[in-house]
Amino acid sequence: MKKPTIHQKTVVASSRLFAIEALDLEFSNGEKRQYERLARRGHGAVLIVPMLDDNTMLLIREYAAGTEQYELAFPKGKVEAGEDFLEAANREIMEEVGYEASQLTIMQALSLAPSYMGHITHIILAQGLRPHREAGDEPEALEVVPWNINQIDELIARDDFSEGRSFAALFLAQRFLNKGK
Repeated sequence: MKKPTIHQKTVVASSRLFAIEALDLEFSNGEKRQYERLARRGHGAVLIVPMLDDNTMLLIREYAAGTEQYELAFPKGKVEAGEDFLEAANREIMEEVGYEASQLTIMQALSLAPSYMGHITHIILAQGLRPHREAGDEPEALEVVPWNINQIDELIARDDFSEGRSFAALFLAQRFLNKGK
């Protein structure tokens, strides 16, 4: 299928975190539409599944302003200028869980809502962890919660484990780790 032609991109609103773009599109059949989306900013993002050992994942509990509650999720963050995805992943786990990884594997690149957002998150498996803490930008200390990967049903049943990327990362990690068995 031929992609629509983008005739114009216009920023219609922006904040410190987001920019909303209007796209004037023309489809291959001649139909014209204007779509709005959250524009891609920065250098991307990473979400990391840190494996303390073969069965123990490290989650974090942090405040989520969107849901106005503390959420249990995997560590995540933006890729800084000059970093690749693996460097960003290692930096984020040093800041958020106090470990660095000797082995990092990109499992998948995911979008949340591709019709409305250009944002992509790279899901990374971190193994061979050893203690190493770096200062981060979190406003308060994050609680690190070890979780047995074989207790997925209990984790997904929790009200405070609701972030879609963490759900996807959980199943990707389980599938990836089971390939070697």
